[in-house]
Amino acid sequence: MNRRTALTALLAGASAPMLAACSSGITSLNGDSSGGDAGSSSGGLVIGTANFTENQILGYLYAGALKAAGIKSTVKPNLGSREIIVPALKGGDIDLLPEYQGSLLLYLNKKATETEAGAMQNALAAVLPTSLEVLPYAAAEDRDSFAVTRETADKYGLKTLADLKKANGKLVFGAAAEMQKRVVGVVGLKDQYGVEFKEFKALDSSGPLVKGALKKGDVDVANVFTTDVDVVANHWVVLEDPKHLVPAQHIVPLIAARKADGKVRKALALLGNALTTEELTKLNRLVDKDKEDPDRVADAWLKQHKLMV
Repeated sequence: MNRRTALTALLAGASAPMLAACSSGITSLNGDSSGGDAGSSSGGLVIGTANFTENQILGYLYAGALKAAGIKSTVKPNLGSREIIVPALKGGDIDLLPEYQGSLLLYLNKKATETEAGAMQNALAAVLPTSLEVLPYAAAEDRDSFAVTRETADKYGLKTLADLKKANGKLVFGAAAEMQKRVVGVVGLKDQYGVEFKEFKALDSSGPLVKGALKKGDVDVANVFTTDVDVVANHWVVLEDPKHLVPAQHIVPLIAARKADGKVRKALALLGNALTTEELTKLNRLVDKDKEDPDRVADAWLKQHKLMV
């Protein structure tokens, strides 16, 4: 999700307190819940992740934070896209997954119009089945974005997503296969900006396939995440989004309600308060650029921030 883009500029928005943002989440760090404490983590939690680096890191961060609170946790990484892992959560194959507010809301309700973090949190609580719950969102945010090379931007005069319409029928768009049918993807770009591509290439989102294709010129527009360090390193141009096609994308735990007890809520709230966009970007760099293992990177970060012994 991962999902998950020039997020470095979003750190200002990350300062919004997330503990009171969700009516179904905790409102203080003592583990109190507005919905009672019906869940139980006594049997442990299985955490699933999507098929991109950032989401895997988040999964191990969740696991480490929970283990520090005395909750047995295991991670099933790289399970696939939202279209796979959310049904797995509903079906009980996993208990918890790191999600992104805006993308999750549009997955559940394609007609959703909320773009602000607090409003989306309320909207999520309203559309989720009673078996699932979103806990308070983290300070960190990672948005989808659409990037082009400097050469492509200069050739077609591209600064915003609206400018893509000037090159209708000429550009190749690369992203994960599901982006062809998503609002934040081909569907929304056409509906809101009137953009039509020459071709869509199913690759990955902010992964080695799409980034390699953008470098080689095999695609002209690529879906990348704003926390992806390659955006700055390659001097890619992230197209501005004047119509706010891409909503806020704070990291949010999506959990089976049966597991959401006070210990879980407190552990994930502490993690969410400490995890900023800047810190998440650093963690992505350690894995993607320095080739460190995501589980070790997560554990080291938790220890550094005194969230794990």
